[in-house]
Amino acid sequence: MRALLVVNHKATTTSGRTRDVLIHALRSDLKLEVAETQYRGHARDLAREAAVDGTVDLVVALGGDGTVNEVVNGLLTHGPGDKVPRLAVVPGGSTNVFARALGLPNDPVEATGALLDALEHKRERPIGLGKAMTEGLPDRWFTFTAGLGFDAGVVGRVEEQRKAGRKSTHALYVREALRHYLTQREQRRSGPVSLELPGHGAVPGLVLSIVSNTSPWTFLGNRPVYPSPLASFDTDLDVFGITRMTAFGTARTIRQILRAHTPSSDGAPPAGPSGKHVVSYHDVRHFTLVSEEPAPFQVDGDHLGDRSRVSFTGVRRALRVIV
Repeated sequence: MRALLVVNHKATTTSGRTRDVLIHALRSDLKLEVAETQYRGHARDLAREAAVDGTVDLVVALGGDGTVNEVVNGLLTHGPGDKVPRLAVVPGGSTNVFARALGLPNDPVEATGALLDALEHKRERPIGLGKAMTEGLPDRWFTFTAGLGFDAGVVGRVEEQRKAGRKSTHALYVREALRHYLTQREQRRSGPVSLELPGHGAVPGLVLSIVSNTSPWTFLGNRPVYPSPLASFDTDLDVFGITRMTAFGTARTIRQILRAHTPSSDGAPPAGPSGKHVVSYHDVRHFTLVSEEPAPFQVDGDHLGDRSRVSFTGVRRALRVIV
């Protein structure tokens, strides 16, 4: 099988020696070409070239969720199709939500072993993806989440800290989330974002709006976070929102989304967060988030600036993944 390995050399959990070991292991089973990213968006460009050339059967992303997102957007430059190369992931970031949601080990060496085993036994699965659309800007595919408002503001703060030389850690995200909460006092009472669903009335005043393509939404260390526990690669998109972030209500919601979701004896689906200011929708194909003023926007943990209107659609069986 002809494969391209896209390596983010800045991946936070893989050393140069580890990458050499992984490349050697993959070359034992694949006709492998290796390309290291040199700039933001380079992984997308490399994957796009591989998809357009038609000379590659598989693209392997070695890096974090941002690298995976770029590769996916490169592969799907011209949309889903039978000729699009398959995707495989070797986690190398700080959180690796997409890889872990697929059931892959979080250790890159163990994940490489799982990938080689999947290739040997020809295991793959089609997965659904989300697509975010803003007029005048390129569409953006996402693998596990997108957000407009509070959560994207936290992502933006973290990116500013990383540009200043801080290492991406879970503690950094928690610290910046608390700072963002304390500085957004006015918007905590009534947010600027409205949810527009076909066939439903608009839901205004969202402080936080999270779009999920799978569950969990993210991890705090090894602890999964579940704002939309029913979200799945096999369904369309889920939406979770909060219309007011009081201290008591926010603490209650945090406890709910950190709650473990084990299978019940009666087969009932896991219950998501609830409350007076909680908004939740499951398995929605099309909807739009509209902000009264430009609000921070993120996909797969990548801050994309401010947006006033973003439409979303769920696309089932958009990509084949080796897993």
